[in-house]
Amino acid sequence: MTEKISSVFKDFAFKDSQLTLLAGPCAIESYDTCAQVAEKIKEITNRLHINYVFKSSFDKANRSSSESNRGSGLEAGLTILEKIKKDFDLPIVTDVHESYQCEPVSQVADVLQIPAFLSRQTDLLLAAAKTGKVVNIKKGQFMAPEDIKSATEKISPITSKILVTERGTTFGYHRLVVDMTGLITMREAGFPVIFDATHAVQIPSAYGGHSGGLRDYVFPLMRAALSVGVDGIFAEVHPNPPKAISDADNQLYLSKIEAILETANQIFQENLASKEARAADGLL
Repeated sequence: MTEKISSVFKDFAFKDSQLTLLAGPCAIESYDTCAQVAEKIKEITNRLHINYVFKSSFDKANRSSSESNRGSGLEAGLTILEKIKKDFDLPIVTDVHESYQCEPVSQVADVLQIPAFLSRQTDLLLAAAKTGKVVNIKKGQFMAPEDIKSATEKISPITSKILVTERGTTFGYHRLVVDMTGLITMREAGFPVIFDATHAVQIPSAYGGHSGGLRDYVFPLMRAALSVGVDGIFAEVHPNPPKAISDADNQLYLSKIEAILETANQIFQENLASKEARAADGLL
């Protein structure tokens, strides 16, 4: 599965032998918050040789309540993301919700992310693909793992720079589950697979007006997904998650991310070595 990731990220000279991490605060709250996260994670990932893409959203357009804080907005958000990109020399991933956003966002972001709820929106997918940037399609909570191929087929005639991300599947009301075999199924689309560890533990609309989450389950699910063999991890990280304007219950603490990434990278490298050994023995 990892053999295609270098072609997807060729502009960043990413290597198949390195774990990819998409991480940052859920929503853009301020430059200072984003900078604090970017600086710390870059220092860790540089040391561990992890491919790091900074993530934050300028608009949380799918909030449970119309009264919830949606973030900085397009113009202010792109200004902050552009400054993070320049100040820390990092590639950027951020969400797009409307087709018209794709072109201005592509002037700053290196990866345009399609939110899970919008993963079947054909016009949005096409607009993102036409920018020439990497497109990360999050599998909808309502989709079977094999259905992600339908989304990738809509844009693969335009671009090969595609990622697919698993973030859990709706299981009854207010609960998501992660089918680890689904990560294997998603490989069949032919593109690198990312596991969204923090949204996978979200409890949609848990409090009526906003969602909850089970932060303690993030690391166990991340380890399981890496053991299955994903190409990368998506995780939302905040200096003080309980004070975050969104996903307060499931974002990871910045102060705890180093140990998590050390273990994640170890599992990834062990899987890579095992795969290379099997290939050398003619078992692949």
